[in-house]
Amino acid sequence: MGKNGPLSEAMKAMATLPKEEKPAFGKKANEVKKTFEEAYQARESALSQKELNEKLQQEKVDVSLPGVSLFSGSRHPVSLVIRESTAALNRLGFAVRTGPHIEEDWYNFEALNIPPDHPSRDMQDTFYVDDSHVLRTHTSPIQIRSMITSKPPLRVMAPGPVFRSDSDVTHSPNFHQIEGLLVDRKVSMAHLKATITFVLKELFGSKVEVRFRPSFFPFTEPSAEFDCSCPMCSGKGCRTCKQTGWIEIGGCGLVNPKVLEACKIDSNEWQGFAFGFGIERMAMIKYGIGDIRLFNENDLRFLRQFQK
Repeated sequence: MGKNGPLSEAMKAMATLPKEEKPAFGKKANEVKKTFEEAYQARESALSQKELNEKLQQEKVDVSLPGVSLFSGSRHPVSLVIRESTAALNRLGFAVRTGPHIEEDWYNFEALNIPPDHPSRDMQDTFYVDDSHVLRTHTSPIQIRSMITSKPPLRVMAPGPVFRSDSDVTHSPNFHQIEGLLVDRKVSMAHLKATITFVLKELFGSKVEVRFRPSFFPFTEPSAEFDCSCPMCSGKGCRTCKQTGWIEIGGCGLVNPKVLEACKIDSNEWQGFAFGFGIERMAMIKYGIGDIRLFNENDLRFLRQFQK
Protein backbone atom coordinates (compact mmCIF):
# COMPACT_ATOMS: atom_id res chain seq x y z
CA MET A 1 0.00 0.00 0.00
CA GLY A 2 3.04 2.27 0.03
CA LYS A 3 3.99 4.74 -2.70
CA ASN A 4 6.00 2.08 -4.57
CA GLY A 5 3.90 -0.90 -3.48
CA PRO A 6 2.06 -3.34 -5.78
CA LEU A 7 -1.29 -1.64 -5.35
CA SER A 8 0.13 1.77 -6.31
CA GLU A 9 1.85 0.25 -9.38
CA ALA A 10 -1.45 -1.37 -10.47
CA MET A 11 -3.25 1.96 -10.14
CA LYS A 12 -0.62 3.57 -12.43
CA ALA A 13 -1.21 0.84 -15.05
CA MET A 14 -4.83 1.92 -15.38
CA ALA A 15 -3.71 4.73 -17.69
CA THR A 16 -2.76 2.19 -20.37
CA LEU A 17 -6.12 0.40 -20.40
CA PRO A 18 -8.86 0.99 -23.01
CA LYS A 19 -11.40 3.58 -21.98
CA GLU A 20 -14.25 1.07 -21.62
CA GLU A 21 -12.22 -1.09 -19.15
CA LYS A 22 -11.10 1.70 -16.85
CA PRO A 23 -14.32 2.03 -14.69
CA ALA A 24 -14.41 -1.66 -13.82
CA PHE A 25 -10.68 -1.72 -13.10
CA GLY A 26 -10.86 1.42 -10.94
CA LYS A 27 -13.80 0.03 -8.97
CA LYS A 28 -11.98 -3.23 -8.31
CA ALA A 29 -8.79 -1.44 -7.31
CA ASN A 30 -10.63 0.75 -4.81
CA GLU A 31 -12.30 -2.31 -3.27
CA VAL A 32 -8.92 -3.97 -2.83
CA LYS A 33 -7.45 -0.79 -1.36
CA LYS A 34 -10.37 -0.46 1.09
CA THR A 35 -9.95 -4.11 2.13
CA PHE A 36 -6.25 -3.59 2.77
CA GLU A 37 -6.87 -0.38 4.82
CA GLU A 38 -9.52 -2.04 6.98
CA ALA A 39 -7.22 -5.00 7.66
CA TYR A 40 -4.35 -2.64 8.50
CA GLN A 41 -6.45 -0.57 10.90
CA ALA A 42 -7.82 -3.68 12.59
CA ARG A 43 -4.33 -5.07 13.13
CA GLU A 44 -3.00 -1.72 14.35
CA SER A 45 -5.87 -1.45 16.84
CA ALA A 46 -5.23 -5.01 18.08
CA LEU A 47 -1.53 -4.32 18.59
CA SER A 48 -2.27 -1.06 20.47
CA GLN A 49 -4.73 -2.85 22.76
CA LYS A 50 -2.19 -5.61 23.40
CA GLU A 51 0.47 -3.04 24.31
CA LEU A 52 -1.93 -1.27 26.68
CA ASN A 53 -2.90 -4.53 28.38
CA GLU A 54 0.74 -5.46 28.94
CA LYS A 55 1.47 -1.99 30.35
CA LEU A 56 -1.48 -2.15 32.73
CA GLN A 57 -0.40 -5.60 33.86
CA GLN A 58 3.11 -4.37 34.67
CA GLU A 59 2.02 -1.15 36.39
CA LYS A 60 -0.97 -2.38 38.38
CA VAL A 61 -1.09 -1.46 42.10
CA ASP A 62 -2.20 -3.90 44.77
CA VAL A 63 -4.29 -1.62 46.98
CA SER A 64 -4.33 -4.26 49.72
CA LEU A 65 -0.58 -3.78 50.35
CA PRO A 66 0.49 -1.33 53.13
CA GLY A 67 1.43 2.15 51.91
CA VAL A 68 4.93 3.61 51.90
CA SER A 69 5.85 5.00 55.32
CA LEU A 70 6.81 8.69 55.08
CA PHE A 71 8.52 10.84 57.72
CA SER A 72 6.07 13.36 59.13
CA GLY A 73 7.30 16.58 60.67
CA SER A 74 7.26 17.25 64.40
CA ARG A 75 7.88 20.09 66.81
CA HIS A 76 11.48 20.85 67.77
CA PRO A 77 12.30 19.89 71.39
CA VAL A 78 12.89 23.58 72.19
CA SER A 79 9.43 24.40 70.84
CA LEU A 80 7.93 21.56 72.89
CA VAL A 81 9.38 22.93 76.15
CA ILE A 82 8.34 26.51 75.27
CA ARG A 83 4.80 25.31 74.58
CA GLU A 84 4.58 23.37 77.86
CA SER A 85 6.11 26.21 79.90
CA THR A 86 3.84 28.91 78.46
CA ALA A 87 0.81 26.64 78.88
CA ALA A 88 1.61 26.13 82.57
CA LEU A 89 2.14 29.87 83.20
CA ASN A 90 -0.97 30.74 81.19
CA ARG A 91 -3.00 28.64 83.61
CA LEU A 92 -1.76 30.99 86.35
CA GLY A 93 -2.84 34.08 84.42
CA PHE A 94 0.48 35.02 82.78
CA ALA A 95 0.34 36.51 79.26
CA VAL A 96 3.06 36.21 76.62
CA ARG A 97 5.00 39.39 75.79
CA THR A 98 7.75 39.83 73.18
CA GLY A 99 10.44 42.42 72.46
CA PRO A 100 13.29 43.30 70.06
CA HIS A 101 16.37 41.11 69.77
CA ILE A 102 18.66 44.15 69.40
CA GLU A 103 18.06 45.98 72.65
CA GLU A 104 18.99 49.37 74.02
CA ASP A 105 21.55 49.34 76.82
CA TRP A 106 19.08 51.01 79.18
CA TYR A 107 16.49 48.22 78.88
CA ASN A 108 19.03 45.39 78.90
CA PHE A 109 21.21 46.64 81.77
CA GLU A 110 20.62 49.99 83.48
CA ALA A 111 16.89 49.65 84.16
CA LEU A 112 17.67 46.24 85.69
CA ASN A 113 20.05 47.84 88.21
CA ILE A 114 23.15 46.73 86.29
CA PRO A 115 25.53 49.72 86.28
CA PRO A 116 28.15 50.32 83.54
CA ASP A 117 30.94 48.71 85.58
CA HIS A 118 29.06 45.45 86.29
CA PRO A 119 30.97 42.25 85.29
CA SER A 120 28.10 40.99 83.10
CA ARG A 121 28.82 43.84 80.71
CA ASP A 122 32.21 42.36 79.85
CA MET A 123 32.73 41.76 76.14
CA GLN A 124 33.22 38.03 76.71
CA ASP A 125 29.57 37.76 77.78
CA THR A 126 27.78 40.31 75.60
CA PHE A 127 27.57 40.96 71.87
CA TYR A 128 27.69 44.74 71.44
CA VAL A 129 26.15 46.25 68.30
CA ASP A 130 27.37 49.75 69.15
CA ASP A 131 27.93 51.86 72.26
CA SER A 132 24.24 51.91 73.18
CA HIS A 133 22.81 48.69 71.67
CA VAL A 134 23.44 45.00 72.35
CA LEU A 135 22.04 41.65 71.32
CA ARG A 136 19.85 41.06 74.35
CA THR A 137 21.54 38.84 76.90
CA HIS A 138 18.25 37.80 78.55
CA THR A 139 14.52 38.37 78.06
CA SER A 140 14.38 40.64 81.10
CA PRO A 141 14.14 43.80 78.91
CA ILE A 142 10.66 42.57 77.97
CA GLN A 143 9.75 42.80 81.65
CA ILE A 144 10.98 46.41 81.75
CA ARG A 145 9.01 47.33 78.63
CA SER A 146 5.91 45.65 80.07
CA MET A 147 6.14 47.58 83.36
CA ILE A 148 6.57 50.84 81.46
CA THR A 149 3.67 50.32 79.04
CA SER A 150 1.20 48.54 81.37
CA LYS A 151 -0.03 49.56 84.79
CA PRO A 152 0.05 47.00 87.63
CA PRO A 153 -1.24 44.51 88.61
CA LEU A 154 0.72 42.69 85.95
CA ARG A 155 1.49 39.07 85.04
CA VAL A 156 3.66 38.48 81.98
CA MET A 157 5.98 35.80 80.63
CA ALA A 158 8.73 36.45 78.12
CA PRO A 159 9.90 33.50 75.99
CA GLY A 160 12.44 34.05 73.24
CA PRO A 161 16.00 33.83 71.93
CA VAL A 162 18.91 35.49 73.74
CA PHE A 163 22.59 35.91 72.84
CA ARG A 164 25.81 35.54 74.82
CA SER A 165 29.43 35.08 73.81
CA ASP A 166 29.78 31.53 75.08
CA SER A 167 29.97 28.15 73.32
CA ASP A 168 30.62 24.55 74.46
CA VAL A 169 28.66 21.32 74.97
CA THR A 170 26.37 22.97 77.57
CA HIS A 171 26.41 26.59 76.30
CA SER A 172 25.42 28.19 73.01
CA PRO A 173 25.89 31.79 71.79
CA ASN A 174 22.21 31.73 70.77
CA PHE A 175 19.76 30.01 73.11
CA HIS A 176 16.25 30.52 74.48
CA GLN A 177 14.91 31.69 77.82
CA ILE A 178 11.52 32.11 79.39
CA GLU A 179 11.05 34.59 82.21
CA GLY A 180 8.05 35.36 84.35
CA LEU A 181 7.12 38.61 86.09
CA LEU A 182 4.32 39.35 88.53
CA VAL A 183 3.67 42.82 89.99
CA ASP A 184 0.91 43.21 92.55
CA ARG A 185 0.26 44.23 96.14
CA LYS A 186 1.66 42.20 99.05
CA VAL A 187 3.74 39.87 96.88
CA SER A 188 6.00 37.50 98.83
CA MET A 189 8.60 34.78 98.29
CA ALA A 190 5.88 32.25 99.09
CA HIS A 191 4.00 33.30 95.93
CA LEU A 192 7.21 33.00 93.91
CA LYS A 193 8.09 29.55 95.26
CA ALA A 194 4.57 28.24 94.63
CA THR A 195 4.61 29.51 91.04
CA ILE A 196 8.00 27.97 90.19
CA THR A 197 7.10 24.68 91.87
CA PHE A 198 3.88 24.49 89.87
CA VAL A 199 5.68 25.08 86.54
CA LEU A 200 8.41 22.50 87.25
CA LYS A 201 5.89 19.87 88.27
CA GLU A 202 3.96 20.51 85.05
CA LEU A 203 7.17 20.00 83.04
CA PHE A 204 8.78 17.10 84.89
CA GLY A 205 5.90 15.42 86.70
CA SER A 206 4.22 15.72 90.07
CA LYS A 207 6.90 13.70 91.90
CA VAL A 208 9.67 16.21 91.23
CA GLU A 209 10.93 18.14 94.27
CA VAL A 210 12.07 21.77 94.20
CA ARG A 211 14.58 23.56 96.44
CA PHE A 212 15.74 27.17 96.64
CA ARG A 213 19.25 28.42 97.47
CA PRO A 214 20.23 32.03 98.37
CA SER A 215 21.95 33.88 95.54
CA PHE A 216 22.46 37.38 94.15
CA PHE A 217 21.06 39.16 91.09
CA PRO A 218 21.15 42.96 90.68
CA PHE A 219 17.49 43.11 89.65
CA THR A 220 16.02 41.06 92.52
CA GLU A 221 16.27 41.34 96.30
CA PRO A 222 16.21 38.86 97.94
CA SER A 223 17.46 36.53 95.21
CA ALA A 224 17.63 32.76 94.90
CA GLU A 225 18.54 29.96 92.54
CA PHE A 226 16.20 27.01 92.26
CA ASP A 227 16.92 23.33 91.63
CA CYS A 228 14.72 20.33 91.00
CA SER A 229 15.32 16.71 91.91
CA CYS A 230 16.80 14.91 88.91
CA PRO A 231 13.94 13.56 86.75
CA MET A 232 16.31 10.95 85.27
CA CYS A 233 17.14 9.19 88.56
CA SER A 234 14.39 10.55 90.86
CA GLY A 235 17.03 12.19 93.07
CA LYS A 236 19.13 9.05 93.63
CA GLY A 237 22.17 10.34 91.75
CA CYS A 238 23.22 9.75 88.13
CA ARG A 239 25.44 11.12 85.37
CA THR A 240 22.93 13.81 84.45
CA CYS A 241 22.87 15.34 87.95
CA LYS A 242 26.56 14.54 88.61
CA GLN A 243 25.54 12.13 91.38
CA THR A 244 24.03 14.94 93.49
CA GLY A 245 20.36 14.11 92.89
CA TRP A 246 19.66 17.79 92.06
CA ILE A 247 19.80 19.85 88.86
CA GLU A 248 20.13 23.64 88.76
CA ILE A 249 17.27 25.17 86.78
CA GLY A 250 17.37 28.98 87.01
CA GLY A 251 17.28 32.14 89.10
CA CYS A 252 14.52 34.11 90.78
CA GLY A 253 13.72 36.68 93.46
CA LEU A 254 11.55 39.60 94.48
CA VAL A 255 11.88 42.54 92.09
CA ASN A 256 14.40 45.04 93.37
CA PRO A 257 12.64 48.33 94.35
CA LYS A 258 15.18 50.19 92.18
CA VAL A 259 13.87 48.33 89.13
CA LEU A 260 10.29 49.26 89.98
CA GLU A 261 11.25 52.89 90.48
CA ALA A 262 13.09 52.93 87.11
CA CYS A 263 9.76 51.92 85.52
CA LYS A 264 7.84 54.65 87.43
CA ILE A 265 6.12 52.15 89.74
CA ASP A 266 5.75 53.08 93.42
CA SER A 267 7.65 50.37 95.30
CA ASN A 268 5.86 51.29 98.54
CA GLU A 269 2.52 50.27 97.01
CA TRP A 270 3.56 47.54 94.58
CA GLN A 271 5.86 44.55 94.86
CA GLY A 272 6.80 41.86 92.38
CA PHE A 273 8.67 38.67 91.73
CA ALA A 274 10.59 37.48 88.69
CA PHE A 275 12.18 34.21 87.60
CA GLY A 276 13.81 32.75 84.51
CA PHE A 277 15.36 29.61 83.12
CA GLY A 278 16.96 28.37 79.90
CA ILE A 279 14.71 26.42 77.54
CA GLU A 280 17.54 24.33 76.05
CA ARG A 281 18.68 23.35 79.53
CA MET A 282 15.16 22.28 80.43
CA ALA A 283 14.93 20.27 77.19
CA MET A 284 18.30 18.61 77.90
CA ILE A 285 17.04 17.55 81.32
CA LYS A 286 13.57 16.51 80.14
CA TYR A 287 14.77 14.42 77.18
CA GLY A 288 18.21 13.33 78.40
CA ILE A 289 20.18 15.26 75.75
CA GLY A 290 23.91 15.50 76.43
CA ASP A 291 25.04 18.18 73.95
CA ILE A 292 23.31 21.54 73.45
CA ARG A 293 24.73 21.80 69.92
CA LEU A 294 22.34 19.08 68.74
CA PHE A 295 19.47 21.56 68.90
CA ASN A 296 20.87 23.62 66.00
CA GLU A 297 22.31 20.92 63.73
CA ASN A 298 18.96 19.94 62.11
CA ASP A 299 19.98 16.27 62.09
CA LEU A 300 16.87 14.26 61.15
CA ARG A 301 18.11 11.29 63.19
CA PHE A 302 17.92 13.52 66.26
CA LEU A 303 14.67 15.31 65.39
CA ARG A 304 12.75 12.08 64.55
CA GLN A 305 12.99 11.09 68.23
CA PHE A 306 10.47 13.82 69.15
CA GLN A 307 7.60 12.72 66.92
CA LYS A 308 4.28 12.42 68.70
